[in-house]
Amino acid sequence: MTAASRLAALDSLPADELCQMAEIALAALVDVMNQETTLLRAGHMRQASTMTPDKTRLAQDYVTFARSVQRQGSRLKSQAPEAVERLKLGHARLATQMAENLRVLATARTVTEDLLTDVAKVVGQQNKAKTYGRAGTMATDNANSARGIAINRAL
Repeated sequence: MTAASRLAALDSLPADELCQMAEIALAALVDVMNQETTLLRAGHMRQASTMTPDKTRLAQDYVTFARSVQRQGSRLKSQAPEAVERLKLGHARLATQMAENLRVLATARTVTEDLLTDVAKVVGQQNKAKTYGRAGTMATDNANSARGIAINRAL
């Protein structure tokens, strides 16, 4: 089955059925994002990262249904207005959950970067020469600071 035929099949579904399928995909996406956010808040980064494939798949499913709902908007509004309103409310919940998820991800990234920067500074301090220079002051060599420390910005 081609992509075009799958889209045509979705577009030809009865209004209530299409909206129900979109609601199910939406609820599953919100649930996975909520689980991921909870894990990130608790500091379980690795466990949260295992949810990425499911979150990606669910997001793709939801986008597919949402586009079909958009294409069939006028038909759905006349045939299933209550279902369309439920979808709008569900989409608002998704937007709220996404904003919270992004906020927690940004906080986790900032904390991680700050922690790694602090570690790099401490490691750099340990590598400092402990001798006096020509002017009778401790020599500083900033080139040795953070040698061997790398920050993975993929999170």
